[in-house]
Amino acid sequence: MGRRRAIIMGAAGRDFHNFNVFFRSNPDYEVVAFTATQIPNIEGRVYPPELAGPLYPNGIPIYPEEELPELIKRYKVDEVIFAYSDVSHEYVMHKASLALACGADFRLMGAGSTMLKSAKPVVAVCAVRTGSGKSQTSRRVSRILKEAGKRVVVVRHPMPYGDLRRQIVQRFASFEDLDRYGCTIEEREDYEPHIANGFVVYGGVDYELILREAEKEADVILWDGGNNDFPFFKPDLHIVVADPHRPGHEVTYHPGETNLRMAHVVVINKVDTAKPENVEAVKASVRQVNPEAIIVEAASPIFVEEPEAIRGKRVLVIEDGPTLTHGEMSYGAGVIAARKFGAAELLDPRPYAVGSIAETFRKYPHIGPLLPAVGYGPKQIEELEATVNSTPCDLVLVATPIDLRRIIKVNKPMVRVRYELQEISKPDLEEVINRFLGSI
Repeated sequence: MGRRRAIIMGAAGRDFHNFNVFFRSNPDYEVVAFTATQIPNIEGRVYPPELAGPLYPNGIPIYPEEELPELIKRYKVDEVIFAYSDVSHEYVMHKASLALACGADFRLMGAGSTMLKSAKPVVAVCAVRTGSGKSQTSRRVSRILKEAGKRVVVVRHPMPYGDLRRQIVQRFASFEDLDRYGCTIEEREDYEPHIANGFVVYGGVDYELILREAEKEADVILWDGGNNDFPFFKPDLHIVVADPHRPGHEVTYHPGETNLRMAHVVVINKVDTAKPENVEAVKASVRQVNPEAIIVEAASPIFVEEPEAIRGKRVLVIEDGPTLTHGEMSYGAGVIAARKFGAAELLDPRPYAVGSIAETFRKYPHIGPLLPAVGYGPKQIEELEATVNSTPCDLVLVATPIDLRRIIKVNKPMVRVRYELQEISKPDLEEVINRFLGSI
């Protein structure tokens, strides 16, 4: 019958991982193309031969997802594999219907065929949606493990937006490493806080190689998930964060529901700012689909370095980019801080947006009068800076995981908003993790 011809739909993350662990050396399949979406400027590249392996001496082309119907026809594709995250169940089925109508089979790949087994214990922190509070939960978990005397190495879900050949295995131990690898704002947001707390972070493209390198210097591997994807490594303790600001999303988004059903622990975050009935609705969801999971309630209190500077000012709020874009949130910690500390007005940056920033607003019309910190490359970072500088505000309130003042040069005062995880129920994460460590 010959090799089955396949296309992998992705966004420069899960798609490459699924290829590496299942398809790369598989004589029964020929992956003829990847398609790309969600992230700008990741199509038009080639998955290089150095990563694709001996079966693909010329590498594998990466096309825009919009070309999928024509690609199925051109390459006589037998199978389409869906491999990206943080989309609704309905969205996935629309893509399935498209592939089926074009004559191809449609496939989702699960934990059994994609998870790598580590020689070291693995604690995974994932989420049901982007923007649930995964980052502060990962930071909290890393500190608990360190205080328990464990050498912790963080492995971050992939973000290979640059030269894939240079990103096969990346190790970050200092801020200089971020500059050396030319990291985007999105990469810095996830790596920098761990580095600042004294942890080594690994990322890249080939997660078998990454895992084996991380194991050499770790007692415990901490998987820091991306979007609402499930882990690439088989977790011994799987912690999943849910968001009561979006009740119901925990069972209606892919693959967040997979995470929820796999979780050993579910952290219901932001209970300090969510409506009580929404917190109870998320609890009910967890108990229905995963009654064995431990539920931990947590707050994400905000810390503002100069709260008095906000009162009476026309404020431009900059929030975490992915949380607003494919995370579909219309506000975050910055908006909450602006309202709490008496801003006179949230200034709308949309009339002043330039280039790809303006395009982001067009693509995600639910975003209100605030600015997503998107910066997937030098050009987009320049356009973000230009948009901020053109917006006639009195103050810029930055609620991103990194200090944007080190990345962009702004012609007006900037104040940072930070947030950390604070458990408010028992058992808390420290109890859960110490119990886990005692069992291994």
